[in-house]
Order: sequence, then C-alpha cells, then structure tokens
Amino acid sequence: MDGVRAGRIERSAGGVVVRSLAGAWHVLVIRDPYGRWSLPKGHIEGGETLRETAAREVEEETGIRPERVGPQLGTIDWIFRQNGEMIHKYCTFFLMRSRIGEPVPQSAEGITACAWMPLAEAASRIPYRDTSRMVLRAGDTLDEVGW
Repeated sequence: MDGVRAGRIERSAGGVVVRSLAGAWHVLVIRDPYGRWSLPKGHIEGGETLRETAAREVEEETGIRPERVGPQLGTIDWIFRQNGEMIHKYCTFFLMRSRIGEPVPQSAEGITACAWMPLAEAASRIPYRDTSRMVLRAGDTLDEVGW
C-alpha cells in the first residue's frame, strides 16, 4: 500500500440538534476546520457511551447543551490518511433538541462558525453526502418522535 501502515478503526459520535424557529425546524451546523458546513461530532472519551459522547461534543463544539437526546439516526463511515496511516472512522449521530442558548464555535478545534439553518438548507449546504443525509433522516424522524 505505497508506504501506508495497516489501518486502525476510530469511533465517534455527534448530534443533529434541532430547534423550532418561526414555526420551522432548524438544524445547528458548524463550519469545520476545512471551511465546510457540517455537524458537531467527536471522539469517545473514557468509558462514555455513544449517546454521552454525542451530547458532550455538541456542547463543546457549539456551546449548546442539548435538553433532549433522542433516537440514534445512524452511523456513517469514511476512510482517510493521517500521518501515513489509514484510518477507518465510524460516526454515530443522534437526534437532539435544544430550545435555548446561542451557539458559540469552539475555535480551539478549528470551528469558525455555528448557525441555525432550516432543515432543507442545512442538508443542501453540507457538502459531505452521508452527513447531509443524516440531516434529512432527522427531519423524517421528527415526525416519529413527536417533538
């Protein structure tokens, strides 16, 4: 594999945080270190569950503490190279709700902005196809959970 060491697996979790604004569901998105809109997510720490990780990462990256963590929406995966090593990363997302607070980007992690966007706009502005699909899945799931 052209000098690339055998890969490792990493697991992380994140949230699709929703809030009703002006009668429409909005999603909390972040501008990631690559300048692209995405969802808050991050690595598992200690003995955390995926659900605990997702809630913690949302709060760390956006300053918003989810008041409710709902159902798991699914897991996406991708492969990337870091320091000559191939990494297969899995990220599980949860539907979350927050009715209060103003988001503040975690600049120490390279997050340059946070914004509430209408569901369809958020899905269209996130360039990562699988992440965008999580936003759409959250929209479908909102009807099921009755928020």
